[in-house]
Amino acid sequence: MAKDRSEPDLDRELADLPPELRWREWMRRIEAVLFASASPVPREDLARVVGQGVSVDLLVEDLVADLEGRAFEIAQVSGGWMFRTRAAYAPAIRVAADVEDQLLDLSEFDVAVLAAIAYHQPITRDGLKDIFGKEISRDLIGRLHARDLIGTGPRSPRRGAPYTFVTTEQFLVAFDLETLADLPEREQLEDAGLDGGS
Repeated sequence: MAKDRSEPDLDRELADLPPELRWREWMRRIEAVLFASASPVPREDLARVVGQGVSVDLLVEDLVADLEGRAFEIAQVSGGWMFRTRAAYAPAIRVAADVEDQLLDLSEFDVAVLAAIAYHQPITRDGLKDIFGKEISRDLIGRLHARDLIGTGPRSPRRGAPYTFVTTEQFLVAFDLETLADLPEREQLEDAGLDGGS
């Protein structure tokens, strides 16, 4: 969400409401912001729509409980919260909704390359070649860029200053990670055959 925007007059404190109704209104405001946002909304942005000193975490917890049993949920990813459909409803969505362009449709090798980038970032194409023992195609890198799963990192301090690759916020969202610290242990990847030989 944009940080620098003019703020309309918004009564954040809602002092004229009884405490229970005030809390409920703050929950609904957070729900509305999350519903309207296509990306995770950080705590600081949510705090802008509630009273001073109000716990955004507690409001979100109550909202999560309020949504129990619904087809969608609030997920904490990439330093914020966002709405998403519960996994149990994925087959119904695929049958009835036009979501083809949203599907990741990644091969096992694509996932292995993403894992290598995530664990070794920033990493160059040569670094990926060292891990996999072969050139990683520009087409694969382009597809991962196009899906916004990787981005260009800082230039490598090596001769020629090659570009490096890093994962993006969309990578965290797509794989349901709060931060890169939530990546599985490398042993788990090896057990799944996704270690890329690293």
